[in-house]
Amino acid sequence: MRKMAFLVLVFCTCFGLAAWPQAQPQAKHKIIKFNAPGAGTGSGQGTLGVSIVAGGSIMGTYIDSNSVYHGFLRSPAGKFTKFDPRGSQSTYAESMNSALAITGGYLDTNGVCHGYLRSTAGKFTKFDAPGAGTGSGQGTVATNINSRQEIVGYYIDSNGAYHGFLRTPHGRITTFEAPGAGTGSGQGTWPAGVDGLTDAGTITGTYSDSNNMAHGYLRAPDGSFKTFNVSGSAGTDAAGINWKKTITGEYVDTSGVYHGFVRTPDGTIMSFDAPNAPGGTDPANINAAGAITGYYVDSNGEMHGFVRAPKGSITEFSVSGAGTGSGQGTQPYSNNPEGAITGCYIDSNGVSHGFLRE
Repeated sequence: MRKMAFLVLVFCTCFGLAAWPQAQPQAKHKIIKFNAPGAGTGSGQGTLGVSIVAGGSIMGTYIDSNSVYHGFLRSPAGKFTKFDPRGSQSTYAESMNSALAITGGYLDTNGVCHGYLRSTAGKFTKFDAPGAGTGSGQGTVATNINSRQEIVGYYIDSNGAYHGFLRTPHGRITTFEAPGAGTGSGQGTWPAGVDGLTDAGTITGTYSDSNNMAHGYLRAPDGSFKTFNVSGSAGTDAAGINWKKTITGEYVDTSGVYHGFVRTPDGTIMSFDAPNAPGGTDPANINAAGAITGYYVDSNGEMHGFVRAPKGSITEFSVSGAGTGSGQGTQPYSNNPEGAITGCYIDSNGVSHGFLRE
């Protein structure tokens, strides 16, 4: 599947069908563009808003002129704080809680990834999951943090297989595997990024079986699993969960096109697509109220943002200045409880810029 967590791209290099929705008139939302100080201006460089919490603080990653990744925290007033754990050769910010504690991963000089927790005060705690590989492209990636400072993520072992882990606020790490997860390179278990963990400790994510087929899972706080698939799909990928245990994500059909889905707490799965999305619909995040944001791809390969309301209506939007070519456009990553959205837009030169849609 396309999306397990942001850092995977770095290691490798964001039922019955429901009625098709109609596009809604675009409401007047203020869009603020931003670039982190020090962000590069070349193709593949720039600024990505990754997570937005209640109140409007944004956490993300910027890529400098040397194509090195760094973390940032942007205040509601627009002030930037940049950060890197000591010894980091590239820093990836993955998730932030309401207290502004941040988690993610960083690469050392050997290309091995390690997890980190950045406290509200800016202090770093580094950690590694037991069993994590120590070779280049292996290691530990933290992908989610909740209000209790529980952290979930995945580690890549010496064989290239993925495994989930849960870290308590006191630093104890428990590893886990979804039933049926494969053990070969590129197979295994990983949590969804940004919002794959609830404050109650419920986790959603994806596992890949021995045939490289992706499936969704729900892991309860007691460690029990439920697995799920969209009926008739060629792969199901969970992208996020809210406090009600409503899950969103995407699935790929037999022709290779991606579609969005919503799984309700009782296990019912509904499919959806943005109205102008012949190239696919890719949900990224679901907020407390059940609103979903993500992007869709038009017939030219350009990306556009969307918001799906809890009752199913879809609003499409694009950031002015976004490129109109294939692989360019608007890519939302996260929406907060108030409905504000952050993400990035990619311009005609392939440079990424952050945005806030209020």
